[in-house]
Amino acid sequence: MTDHSIRGKTAIVAGGAKNLGGLIARDLAAQGARAVAIHYNSAASKQAANETVAAIRAAGAQGFAFQGDLTSARAMERLFDAVVAAAGRPDIAVNTVGKVLKKPIAEIGEAEFDEMSAINSKAAFFFIKEAGARLNDNGKICTVVTSLLGAYTPFYAAYAGTKAPVEHYTRAASKEFGARGISVTAVGPGPMDTPFFYPAEGADAVAYHRTAAALSPFSKTGLTDVEDIAPWIRFLVSDGWWMTGQTILVNGGYTTK
Repeated sequence: MTDHSIRGKTAIVAGGAKNLGGLIARDLAAQGARAVAIHYNSAASKQAANETVAAIRAAGAQGFAFQGDLTSARAMERLFDAVVAAAGRPDIAVNTVGKVLKKPIAEIGEAEFDEMSAINSKAAFFFIKEAGARLNDNGKICTVVTSLLGAYTPFYAAYAGTKAPVEHYTRAASKEFGARGISVTAVGPGPMDTPFFYPAEGADAVAYHRTAAALSPFSKTGLTDVEDIAPWIRFLVSDGWWMTGQTILVNGGYTTK
């Protein structure tokens, strides 16, 4: 019988220095992963990455950090090359990388759109591609998207629109990689109480989001907390392996499909 537990496995978490990615990386180590490699984008996140690696090691796992801009296929190849060289072929691959833009379509320039597409769509595609090629059989791939994929709303066309293709990548990859026992999923959190959320939102919008979910009154902030999402990732990359090809919106009733 195939072992789908996290114990003894090797994981890579893109965007794993802090916030949700950092929590996922620490959680995988706490669940008994043998090694957890994290990616961080720039020098601004290096200290947070080092702190997360220290926490991973304190939990008894091997910890590694790799820096890089993942908006090119070659950069993604280099990241996976480095992970395999340091920790061996991974069993679990989680991508939390993303960029938010809240802006009317009429005000979005080509350079802005290209940047959003490169970070939210292109990087996600090549992460899935490299994970599919490098993971051990019976591996798990999970991408963090957004609950705006289930919303009917203005101003997020470039954000939700460049995350939307990941649903299709997930479905196709689950079919293509399924013969090797690899499950492929995506999780769409609601607006999260992290430093990435607030710069894009005005005070009125923040107030709305704090009350928009059905379960908002039972959340400490009214928003999705990173602690609400990490258990879903943990489940999907372990006992929840039978769920594949799906995008799951985890948001306390903020949006649905």
